Amino acid sequence: MTQVVEAAEPVAYRWRWWALVAVLTAEIMDLLDGTVVGIAAPSIQRDLGGGSTVIQWIAAGYTLAFAVGLITGARLGDLYGRRRMFLFGLTGFVLASVLCGFAVSPTMLVVSRVLQGLFGAALIPQGFGVIRSMFPQRELPTVFGAFGPAMGLSAVGGPILAGALISWDLGGAGWRTVFLINVPIGLAALALAAKVMPESKASDSPRPDPVGVALVSLGLVLLVYPLVQGRELGWPGWCFAMLAASAPVLAAFGVHQVRRSRSGRSPLVEPALFRSRAFTGGLAVGVIFFGAISGLVLALGLYLQLGLGFSALDAGLAQAPWALGVAIGAALSGAVLGRKYGRPVLQVGALVMAAGVVGLIVTLDLTGPVTAWRLVPGLLVCGLGMGLLIAPFFDIVMAGVTLPLVGSASGVLNAVQQLGGAAGVAVLGTVFFQLFEKGEQVDALRTVLWATAGLVVATAALGFLLPRRARPEDAH
Repeated sequence: MTQVVEAAEPVAYRWRWWALVAVLTAEIMDLLDGTVVGIAAPSIQRDLGGGSTVIQWIAAGYTLAFAVGLITGARLGDLYGRRRMFLFGLTGFVLASVLCGFAVSPTMLVVSRVLQGLFGAALIPQGFGVIRSMFPQRELPTVFGAFGPAMGLSAVGGPILAGALISWDLGGAGWRTVFLINVPIGLAALALAAKVMPESKASDSPRPDPVGVALVSLGLVLLVYPLVQGRELGWPGWCFAMLAASAPVLAAFGVHQVRRSRSGRSPLVEPALFRSRAFTGGLAVGVIFFGAISGLVLALGLYLQLGLGFSALDAGLAQAPWALGVAIGAALSGAVLGRKYGRPVLQVGALVMAAGVVGLIVTLDLTGPVTAWRLVPGLLVCGLGMGLLIAPFFDIVMAGVTLPLVGSASGVLNAVQQLGGAAGVAVLGTVFFQLFEKGEQVDALRTVLWATAGLVVATAALGFLLPRRARPEDAH
């Protein structure tokens, strides 16, 4: 297999576009698995049993394990080879999907989802590093511009796919097909990557950082676990103690990384990354935005089924206007607006999305009984704004990261994105169930919608932390 040597300006690799297809396929599989639970959860609950906390853990267990492992997974790619770790992670992801599909209890499903997340953490962060080693600088805006639409459509298309698969009920498998669909897709991506993906690794031969792995893993678990479990247990004191303890543990991780870097040893997270305005601003935008989206996708899917009695297919199809809006917005932003205007397009997209969310609130309050057709305008505008926002996001954030730092950067960016998703599911899911289980079904969704609108407006404000355009010199 061809090995690409890291350089300031990589030579265009012959099979780079096919390798990009394999990377994007892995990204899409990850995002689909992170968003299908809102549609699949009622069917899972009827079949396997379990309460609302189990539903949250089916989603949050995946994203928590993913977030905890991403930073380490990215560094392992730098050390042992990104192609090797990509193939290892993808193989494990497919096997864990099989375990999910054949789960016989809620506990087995949650454990299998955690395994999915851990293998995904070895898989996903290799993508940006492989890309930066294959593509010359002039092609990177096109490449990173493809990530936004793919990820946006996957995030909102997951419920549609889940609804269709559950309704199809192939072989009587029902909700299990939501996970088993990863097998043929994953095997195809595995065969393609094995054939066309080049090997690349960091030129400075980094070494493992077991202390850093322990600190960051412990800090993230302390942060997210009580958010998910606290409501079910009545918020005992140890939940707040864990939340409080996460701050000094993560601070200790930061200090450890700085000291390790200054001593000439390879840290898990390169402190130099945080001198990039594009990167630091992107972390702030990413954690808020993806938290809002993950929480809303879960709450909307559950409300449509448990509150309005929609079937899984009807609930998925009801969200089709959202996916259509994302496709339109991403096409406009990726092809023309984002490249021409940069950051303002991202901010306008956030405000348009917030307007769409407010439109959904108006639909709940003023139009009488909610139907799928009455949700169309709000969801379409919401998707349009989301597409405008997400298309330029990865180009702006990653274009300023130089190749020696790209493994660390991809791990941190993906970890923050997943942490935002886990926190969004935990916090907005808790708010939703707190009201829903009291019989206040409309209020449950309305509260989540208002919270989402506020978070998306905050995303627009945080956009000022980003540079107006992606500039390679931002990395220095």
